[in-house]
Amino acid sequence: MKKVMTIAGSDSGAGAGIQADLKAIAAMGAYGTTAITSVTVQNTLGVKDVCNLPLEIVEAQIDAIMEDISAHAVKTGMLATREIILLVSRKIKEYKIDKLVVDPVMVATSGDILLESNAIETLIQELLPLAEIVTPNIQEAEVLSGITIHTIQDMERAAEKIREMGSKYVIVKGGHREEDATDILYDGKEIFYFPGERIDTNNTHGTGCTYSAALAACIAQGMSITNAVGRVKQYITGGIINSLSIGKGSGPVDHFWMFEDKGEK
Repeated sequence: MKKVMTIAGSDSGAGAGIQADLKAIAAMGAYGTTAITSVTVQNTLGVKDVCNLPLEIVEAQIDAIMEDISAHAVKTGMLATREIILLVSRKIKEYKIDKLVVDPVMVATSGDILLESNAIETLIQELLPLAEIVTPNIQEAEVLSGITIHTIQDMERAAEKIREMGSKYVIVKGGHREEDATDILYDGKEIFYFPGERIDTNNTHGTGCTYSAALAACIAQGMSITNAVGRVKQYITGGIINSLSIGKGSGPVDHFWMFEDKGEK
């Protein structure tokens, strides 16, 4: 079985963060391990508090996994500070990890800030050049590229700009578009389109985490980037259609929708 390590924050509500990652990795047929960077006090209504773990604990988790279990692919999620980003970048290089999915987590679905403003440049300079693929949503792509996004053409321009920062592939996710939810993938030469309809639901908590973790699991199993993105697009769409109304705010996607009996209960 292929193994995927997620280096990210913990969500006590289990809709996003490493909890969502582990569910997505399992759903895609891989084995997930974790290196927790931050502990968030969080539910469907928002983030109430954040505790960033000591750097030596983050490093020790990564070392423990790589020295024993190893990883066929790694994804990064919430890396809240400049110091955490520098550490993770150093460990990625130390262990020569080439199948790296970077989810540039900046803001939670609830609107809460998850990345310190002084860490964005460090993310661009240190981590993105190590990535096989980076997976920003529209808001994150705007921050990284400096381009205001309204149209598919804007998404294309942003993807081209972000790829110049060093990653092999860039996918700009269209979930925040008003017209539809088309994603675009850029490999440096060609742009691929992954259409998606807008789904009328408030339950989108953890979609970004789920997407990138599922993608890492597919890449770990040897799928090409374009095939992996196609599979993950189908997976996340089904997860949103079958999303869970849990709590009083934005509920999570259903990570295991494809395994469930949709008949009468």
